[in-house]
This record gives sequence, structure tokens and C-alpha cells, in this order.
Amino acid sequence: MKKLLLLSAVALSISLLAGCANKTVVSYGDAKAVETTDINFGSTDLQTIAKQMTESLIQSPVVGTMTANSRPIVFVDSIKNKTSEHIDTESLSDSISTQLLRSGKFRFVDMTKVNAVREQIDYQNEGGLVNPHKALQFGKQVGAEYMLYGNLASIVKTNSDKSDVYYKFTMRLMDLESGLVEWADETELRKTSSKKLVGW
Repeated sequence: MKKLLLLSAVALSISLLAGCANKTVVSYGDAKAVETTDINFGSTDLQTIAKQMTESLIQSPVVGTMTANSRPIVFVDSIKNKTSEHIDTESLSDSISTQLLRSGKFRFVDMTKVNAVREQIDYQNEGGLVNPHKALQFGKQVGAEYMLYGNLASIVKTNSDKSDVYYKFTMRLMDLESGLVEWADETELRKTSSKKLVGW
């Protein structure tokens, strides 16, 4: 009987310990903190690249002249992902365009919403539900003067105890009327991971 009680107590203790070990704890962290979970492209890389490209564009003498007396209208083309990873390049272009808009030097047209805008204007003009004197008219939108576009590429090297990833992000600003590239820059990141022997 004592053995049975002892076994029951041990089994209960193991169950309690197992339950405690598997408990998940969620907490908020600093969104700007350096992220080093793994070697893949992460939030710190996105923030670093967006900041460097935004600063380079704003500080460019050519762009300084271009924005001295007006706020050029820009559209951001999708950034090409030439890496072997699945990377949300839309978040990268969103960060860059948001920072440029905050600078007060540029205005943007959102080409991803053209169809939604067309549907809304169609509704206002053809549905019969909107006062014709207050309905928005076709042909009143302002077109972009410049296109901002870029590429993200990587080179990956690995061996038995070390991995190295080199990222290069290139961005250009093109005058849509002339086809001339008015600004271009690139930024680089290198990330390495290595296996370490853990001694007792």
C-alpha cells in the first residue's frame, strides 16, 4: 500500500512538473530591439535598410534641388526579392515610403489601390445613389512624376560549423517623363552564425 501511495505521489509530481515546463508566457518586447533569433532576414534588417535608404534619398543633393520648391509625386514599385528566402518586401517598401512621406518632401500615389478607387468613382457616378453634384469625377487624379524601385539580393555560404549571409539592397528613383535615374544607392548587411561547443 505504501509503495502504491509513493508511486502515485511520484506520478503526480512528474505531471505537475511537466505541466509547468510546457507553460507558454507571452510578453511585449521593444519593436526596435536588435533581433538575433536566427540568421534569416528579420525585423532589425528591415528597419536598418529602410532607415539607411530613406536618409540617403533625403540627403541627396539632387533630391534636395528637386524638393526645394515642390513636393514631387512618387509611386513605389514592388521591391524584387532575389534572395532564396520568403521576405515580405511590401513591408520594406511601406516603411521606406512612410518615412519619406513623414519627411514632408514627397507625396505618393498608391498604385495598389487603383482598382478600388475606380470602383468607388464608378459607384458614385453610375449607381444613382450619390448626389451628382458631390460625386467625384473621372480624370481629376494627379499622376506620379517619379518611380521608386529596388532589388533585394543575397549570397549564402555555409559549412559544417558556420553560416554567412550577405544581403545587398539597391534602390533607384526614376523620372517617369525622361526615363532618367535621378538617384540610386545601395546598402549591405552581413549576418553570420556559428556553432559553439558548450562545456560542462
